[in-house]
Amino acid sequence: MSIFLSKALAGMQPYVPGEQPQDKKYIKLNTNESPFPPCAGAAAAAAAQAAELNLYSDPDGMVLRRAAGSRYGLGAGNVCFGNGSDENLFHLFFAYLRGAGAAFADVTYGLYPVLCSALGIDCKTVPLKADFTIDIADYAAITAPVVIANPNAQTGIYLKPEQIEKLILQNRQRFVIIDEAYIDFGGQSCAPLVKKYNNLAVVQTMSKSRSLAGARVGFTFACEEIISELEGVRRSLNPYNINRMSMAAAISSLEDEDYFARCTRAVQSVRQYTADKLKKMGFEVLPSLANFLLCRHTKMCGRGLYEGLKERGVLVRHFSQGRIDDFIRVTIGTQDQMDAFLAGAAQVLAACGD
Repeated sequence: MSIFLSKALAGMQPYVPGEQPQDKKYIKLNTNESPFPPCAGAAAAAAAQAAELNLYSDPDGMVLRRAAGSRYGLGAGNVCFGNGSDENLFHLFFAYLRGAGAAFADVTYGLYPVLCSALGIDCKTVPLKADFTIDIADYAAITAPVVIANPNAQTGIYLKPEQIEKLILQNRQRFVIIDEAYIDFGGQSCAPLVKKYNNLAVVQTMSKSRSLAGARVGFTFACEEIISELEGVRRSLNPYNINRMSMAAAISSLEDEDYFARCTRAVQSVRQYTADKLKKMGFEVLPSLANFLLCRHTKMCGRGLYEGLKERGVLVRHFSQGRIDDFIRVTIGTQDQMDAFLAGAAQVLAACGD
């Protein structure tokens, strides 16, 4: 550690993304990327911007903001964009959680405690129930801002909008952030609720359901007052945070609802197929409305499953976190990819029994 590093960052533990291996070609089911390419219009729109990369992107992004908001009956004044939803989360934590604290589940997106550490935010973790569900009642007495991933990472378990509304109404003076990175795979977004509640912000990403993980585009939906404040933060930190190619691709993707619907339906269908097969193999599979499944088997620990699958060319995610260290998280890919995963898992379990 250098003598120049801020003391506030001395103990920071950075976020650890899923592996992006370079050693060989894997069936990659570990980072919840889409198995499908972006829509043709998005790729063409991005390519058309290549000749103008000498020019800055639009710092207002009004076309993008209007396109994102219109899906939920919201205006551009209800939308702030970010370099992936991770940047949107950073803006929210920076603007509203410093000095106020934060509360979130003990098993959820690993970036939340990292942001709290980096920004000096006191955080409280609220244990999930034994079945890995979130009980809204557990947050009733908490006055600090609440952050809920819905469907939850890493479980995929979903709360209905009426449950989120109960959370919001527990304390109208408490800020609530709903992280909807996986909402498009069977859930119903709470974004329309920002017209009703001024203590709510909803965050989404185009990385998963829109096949734009490499483009890095996300959104915050909130009342106009909050968006105005977030725009001030964004412009102060990085006013050109979305590049021209990504912005063009995102706008085109939002215009192609048919392709979006086909891709998300396909993921839901293959998710159910995979869950059914895993259960027949003796796996416990948590009920997921995300583009992944969290599962475990009594014959082998999560680390063993992860390593055995990797040896067979299938990459899944394993977390060493106590409550889920006997699970693996499996991104839903194409039918062929999931059949290869299932075959690999069967081989690993068979070898374990020898």
